[in-house]
Amino acid sequence: MAAVMASSGAHPEADNQQALEQIAGELRGASTATVLCHVFPDADTLGSGLAVAIALKRWGVPVQVSFGEPLGLPEVFSELPHADLIVSPDAVATEADVVIAVDSGSADRLGVLADRMSGARTSIVIDHHRSNTRFGSVNYVDPSADSTSMLIARLYDCLGETIDSDVAHCLYAGLVTDTGSFRWCGPEAHLLAARLIGTGIDAPAITRALLDTHPFGRLAMLSAVLGEAQLVPEAAEGRGLVYTVVRVQDMAGLPEDERETVVDIVRTTGEAEVAAVLKQLGPGRWSVSLRSKQSVDVAKVAKALGGGGHARSAGFTADDDTVEHIVASIVRELG
Repeated sequence: MAAVMASSGAHPEADNQQALEQIAGELRGASTATVLCHVFPDADTLGSGLAVAIALKRWGVPVQVSFGEPLGLPEVFSELPHADLIVSPDAVATEADVVIAVDSGSADRLGVLADRMSGARTSIVIDHHRSNTRFGSVNYVDPSADSTSMLIARLYDCLGETIDSDVAHCLYAGLVTDTGSFRWCGPEAHLLAARLIGTGIDAPAITRALLDTHPFGRLAMLSAVLGEAQLVPEAAEGRGLVYTVVRVQDMAGLPEDERETVVDIVRTTGEAEVAAVLKQLGPGRWSVSLRSKQSVDVAKVAKALGGGGHARSAGFTADDDTVEHIVASIVRELG
């Protein structure tokens, strides 16, 4: 099947609609389906993935949802509706009629499950990352969207499916987290939030569970990690870089998703336009989160280093590397 790419021509809105309609048709005709979320999932990829799976489940289509790492679902996401549809990577069928990757900018973001895309009659990509490589046979990629969950809401409308409270919970989880509690988003996000809240979901409770509830041990981790933060004022043409490192031992006894909360604290540093958090996954193995406030496009930095993302939020991975070399690479790419 020839690949269909949204936002690829002179009329992106028409391309978007074409991709949406084709995806709707593929989902309606699916006999089996697999929904793939990115490794070390956040609320947007899981909420989006579960929302797609809920529609398929309504129609009686056998569907699985999974992600490559970690092996278990982080506790913070256990209250997402229909989380029972999530299976471990080794339980994912090697072949499915339709495979849908959500919130993943490239196939390698699927980790060990990347090969499932080639085992499908139709592979679908739904994403809002500008750096998306369009690795599906049908691609709906809209970088102007504030979250992938926003694109899934549009898909529901295209399908003529009802966004009930279960779907709304999943979509709101992705929306509120990817917009930083609506601190960086456009009017469509606010309009969608009002619509989702109108289904009866408890938006404050969802937000507290995802953004404002952490284990006591996190305080010790933050004390160690933030105390080691370094400022590189000359980086980014004098606009400044602040960075810190989260090592394996810092995370002892803590769920892995707590690593992801550090960058939102580091990014508040007034003397730096760019923030980086180097997260150790194992010996010499790193996942790096990049953030900027306004004037620096960190997606370009991440892409140059093998990753991708958004202008203000991006990341990359590094293997067999050192902190010093990674930081030097970031500084070099920042200019």
